[in-house]
Formats: sequence, structure tokens, C-alpha cells
Amino acid sequence: MAAPQIVPAPRLSLASVVVAIILLGCAAAWTWPPLQRWPVEWAIPFRDWVTQAFVWFSAAAKPVTRGLSWLLSWPLWLSEALLFRGFPALNLLPLPWVAIVGGTAILGHWAGGRGLAIFCGLSVFYLAIFGLWQDAMQTLSIVLVTVPLAAAFGLGLGLWATRNARVERVLNSVFDVMQATPHMAYLGPVVILFGFGQVPAMLATFGFALPPMARCTILGLRTVPQDVIEAGRMAGCTPGQLLWKVEIPAAEKTLMLGLNQVVMQTLAMVVIASLVGASGLGQKLLFSLQQLQIGKAVEQGVAITLIAIVLDRLTQAYIRKAPEHQATRTGFIARHPHLSLFLLLLATSGAAAAFLQAFAVPPRELTLSYGGPINSAVRWVSKELFPYIKPLRDWLTVWLMLPLRSFYLWLPWPVMLGVLAAIGYHLSGWRLALLPVCLFGFLMLAGFWEPLMLTIYLVTGATILCVLIGIPIGIWAAHSPRAAHVTRGVCDTLQTFPSFIYLIPVIMLFQTSDVSNVIAMLAYATVPAIRFTYLGLLRVPAATMEAAVASGATNWQRLRKVELPIAFPEILLGINQTIMMALAMVAITALIGSRDLGQEIYKALPGADTGRGLIAGLGIAFIGITADRLIGAWAMQRKRQLGLA
Repeated sequence: MAAPQIVPAPRLSLASVVVAIILLGCAAAWTWPPLQRWPVEWAIPFRDWVTQAFVWFSAAAKPVTRGLSWLLSWPLWLSEALLFRGFPALNLLPLPWVAIVGGTAILGHWAGGRGLAIFCGLSVFYLAIFGLWQDAMQTLSIVLVTVPLAAAFGLGLGLWATRNARVERVLNSVFDVMQATPHMAYLGPVVILFGFGQVPAMLATFGFALPPMARCTILGLRTVPQDVIEAGRMAGCTPGQLLWKVEIPAAEKTLMLGLNQVVMQTLAMVVIASLVGASGLGQKLLFSLQQLQIGKAVEQGVAITLIAIVLDRLTQAYIRKAPEHQATRTGFIARHPHLSLFLLLLATSGAAAAFLQAFAVPPRELTLSYGGPINSAVRWVSKELFPYIKPLRDWLTVWLMLPLRSFYLWLPWPVMLGVLAAIGYHLSGWRLALLPVCLFGFLMLAGFWEPLMLTIYLVTGATILCVLIGIPIGIWAAHSPRAAHVTRGVCDTLQTFPSFIYLIPVIMLFQTSDVSNVIAMLAYATVPAIRFTYLGLLRVPAATMEAAVASGATNWQRLRKVELPIAFPEILLGINQTIMMALAMVAITALIGSRDLGQEIYKALPGADTGRGLIAGLGIAFIGITADRLIGAWAMQRKRQLGLA
């Protein structure tokens, strides 16, 4: 007699589980109000505990923090003295501005040729001719000191991680949190430990810029070809020689990419560090925005952008630069023509500066300004265009933003956590199911549930708009070389702008509102959706496309049934990065008004309420980590379905 066949129980679909969670959660919340909104009196005072811990640690570690501040103040003082302060005790002037402008052009010619030289020289000349020289040099001083420190420490951590798998796992988790935490969340702990000023700003910048270098070091050393390493061992290299003479030179391109990211992250953070007393362009820009002096803000924003572009182009050009081989017996000038030219320029301009002040410091009477016409244009826009823009803003607010915000604020917390857990379990099992429950549950217990929901509401609105705009543009660029050329140029420009810059046109056109916050995020976060859609469609195999054409598929059918399904993992990655960039803007848009976690960070700075700012910053990081893990699991699932993983 045949054994009875056991029929497995049918597995519930994700949709049915989600519907059940929503119905049960809403019914339970209607029955017992604490399941609708966690009572304030039940909140655990993590915020106060963290603040008290930092105050205690600050008092206990005061000798160490003061010693570190004193030590770091010396290279910063030297950098500022060389660039704009001079050495009054020695009666020495700073480097002449003419020498810095010319030296930047010479460096550009050495790294990338005549075009880069002209661009770099004109960009630095802009700082002088528009009266922003001293502020720009203050900002650049922090960059010049912070970048070598962050690069050296990142390189060291990366080397340690490649030698120890446990260290690598720990560092990767720490870096995930550090890179998902918004810029301003770094400022609170630094203020408690080091106070306000240039050195605290430099330390906050150092912490934010460190992870990219460490990650690129790990990636670079992991991808060194094994045959190169074996050749070094066969040549008799010791472990130290193998590292410094074989592995690091072989990974030079990736390491330089990490250095490029350190430079860009440092400059972005230096601007935000003006909130803790860092002088320079960031402080001026923040003041101009607070005073609604749009003309000055544009001048200062363009200056920050030009510095960022110059540093980016120089490091990128150096990465691409072919090695030069000179004859060993040629003279110094023949072997180092660019350095020789700079030394000649420095000596000539230094001698001229001793007699003429105009060579030492840009003369004020020769500076220009276009702030006045911009202010006039802003007034014209406010008077003439705002009556037409206001109805659009109000319509978006009433019919899109307010319903979405009301929905998120109404949503019972068991429903939110249950749905995320169900999605996580469906995609990757219990570990991913518990992740959002633990992270968001902590924020709820800490009393940050409403700011968390308001943050998710803003990021959701921005992400929807970014996807609706970015994916069609990416599709268009993938099918049109001319559109691709224009799109890449626009995306490069948008990614180079510091995040502060996007607040200027938003304030001009939409004033302060939730719509303004979303549009500022939109301008900053649409680029990844465009880039990854374009990249995914370009990577569709040619043989697959030819098979679709041979089967008689129309252009629309090829796109919908062939290209988009294959490119879907890359598109998901673009959406993931869009969410991350929208989260990064949350803390910035708090400057123009909001009630989300970014505003909690901003409010925590003046009173040094470290617990409030740190937990709010971690809350933003938790949103990013949850979105990253869920989208990553979804992309991996799709790759397995397509046979690509």
C-alpha cells in the first residue's frame, strides 16, 4: 500500500499578510489608544542619559580633549598663516594671492593640460575678484589639514580590515551607520567634547570624511590580481615590502578615488560645520540665507561650488594621468618644469608684495559683485511670478503633501512595524524582519516616533517625485547619445554643488513650506535615479536585444518586457541611493523649517543637547539602513529570478 503523500500547506502571499496586519493593527489601535500612538509618559529617557554621559565624559576627558585641540590647532594655524593671515611676529606676509591663483593654474596644467589650467586659474581668480578671498582661504585651510588626516587614518583602518576579517565586519557596520548619519548629527558630540570653533569643525569633518577612504582601501586591496601578489612573493618581498611596493601601487587608482571622495566630503562638511563656529564661506553663506540676502548667498554658493569642482577635477585628472619618465641626467628645471615655474612666480610675486599691497591681498576697490542684480531679480520673481507659483505650491500642499503627512501620522505603530517586518521576512528571512522592528522600535521607545514619521513622509514624497522624473530621463539618455551627453553634464554639475546651494532657488520660488523641503531634496536626489537607470539599460546584453528585435518586438515592448526587467536591479540601486541622498538633505532642509528628525538635530545644537541630536541623527541613519537592506534584498531576489546571481 502506498504511503500517503503529504501536501505542504499553502504559503500565504505577502499581500495577504500585509492586509491582515493592517486590519488587525488598526482594530487593536482603535480598541486600545496606546497602540495608535506610544504615550509620551512611557518614553524611556535615552536622550537625557546620552546627554549626561557625554557631559560626564567631557569633564573626565577634558585634559585629553584640550591636548588634542592644542595639537591640531598648530597645523591649522600654519595653514591659515600661509594662505591669508601671514606671520605678524616674523613680519612675514602670507602667500600672495597672485601666486595662489597662478599656482593653481600651473597645477591644473601639470595634472590635466591647458583646459584644466584655464578653468582652475579662472575659478580661483573668481574668489579674489568678488571679494571672497579671506573667507575662501579659511575654508580651504580646514580642507588642507583635514584631508591628509582623514586619508591617513582611513588608509590605516582599511589596511587593518584587510588583515582581519572580524575587524572588517565591525568596521563595515560602523561605516554603514556613519555614512547614513547626516552631516549635522556629527556636530553635537563634537560641541560637547571640544566646544565651538575651527578645531571642533575640523574634527567633525574628519569623522564624516573618514569612511570613504577606508572603504576604497579595502576595495582596492581586495581587487589586486592574485598573480601580481604571487609575483611579489616569488621576488622575495617581505610582508611589508609586498604591501607598500606591490599591493598599494596596484590599487593606486582605487585609493585615489577614495582620496577624491575624502576631498569632496570634507568640503561638504566644512560648510555645514559653520554651525559650530567654523569661519569661512560656509558661515557667510549660512548668514546670508538666514538674512534672505539671496544675491550674496549666490556669490558665496558659486565660490563653494567652484572650489569643489576644482578639487574634484584635479584629483580626477591625477587619477587618469599617465606616469612620466624623465632622463636621469637632465637638470632640475627640465625634470620639474611646472614646479620651477611656480617657484619663479612665487619669488616674483613675493618680492612685488613687499612693495605693493595689491599683490599680497586682493584690493577691495577692484572687487566686483553681481549680488545687486540678483536681489532685484528675486524681488521681481517674488512680485511677478510668485502669484503664479503660489497656486501650484498650494495645490501640491493640499492635495499631495497634507494627505500623505496625515496618513503617516495616523498610521498605528504596530501596523508600520508589522508591515516592514513582513516585507523583510518575505525578502530575506527573520534577520531582515527584525531589523526595522528593532531600529524603529528604539526610536519609538525614545519618544521620537512623530519626527520619524514626518521624516519618512518627506523622504517618501521626494523619492516618488525623483523616481517619476529620474527613470524616464535615464531611459531617454540610454536611447539617445545626444541626450546622454547633456544629461551626464547636468548630473555632474548637480552632484558637485554643495547641498546648501539647493536652498537658494527654493526660497526664491516657493518660500518656506513642506513643498520647498521636498523640491530641495528633489534637485539633490534625482541624479542617482537617472544615472543608475542609464547604466542598467546600457548593460542589457546585445544578444538579448537582438533576440527581441528578431522576434518582432516593438520599441515599447523591448523596453517594457526586456530592458527594464533586466535593468531592474540597477534601477533599484538607483532608488536606494536616491533615498540616501534625500535623507542627507533632511538635516539641511531643517534650516528652512520642518518638524522632522532634521529639525531635532538643528534644535539640539545651540543648547548642546547631545542626546537629542545624536538619537535624531541615528534615526535618519536607521531609515537609510532599513531602506538599503530591504531594497538590496529585493534586488538580489530579482537577480536570482533572472538567473544573474
